[in-house]
Amino acid sequence: MDPFTILAIALTATGAATSAYGQVQAGKAQEIALKEQAKQEELAAESQELQRRQELNKALAANAAALSTAGIFGEGTPASLALASAKQVGLSEATIDVSENLRQAALKRQAKQATQTAGLTAASTLLSGGVKAAQLAE
Repeated sequence: MDPFTILAIALTATGAATSAYGQVQAGKAQEIALKEQAKQEELAAESQELQRRQELNKALAANAAALSTAGIFGEGTPASLALASAKQVGLSEATIDVSENLRQAALKRQAKQATQTAGLTAASTLLSGGVKAAQLAE
C-alpha cells in the first residue's frame, strides 16, 4: 500500500472515531439537560401544589367564617356542600399531580432515549468509517 492510501485510511478512521465520540457526548449532554428539566418541573409542580392548597385553605376558612357569622353552623346542607367541594378539589389536585408525574416521566424517558440514540448513531458512524477505510485499502 502506498503512503497516501495509508494516510487516507488513518484519516477516515480518525474522523469516524471523532464523530462517534462527539455524538455520544451530545447524547449525554441532552440526557443531562432533560433530567435537569424534569427536576425543575418537579420543583415547579410542588410549588404550584403548595400555592393551590394555600388558596383552598383560605377559601375554606372564608366559607366557614361566613357561615358562622350568618349563624349557620357546620351541620346539614352547608357542611355537605363544603365536603363535596373539598372532594372535588381533591380530585382536581390528584389529576394535576398525575399529569405532572406523566410529564416528568416522559422527560426522563426522552433523556434515556437520547443516550441510546447517540450510542446507535455513533456505532453507525464507526461502521460507516470502517467500510470507507476498507474500501480505501482495496
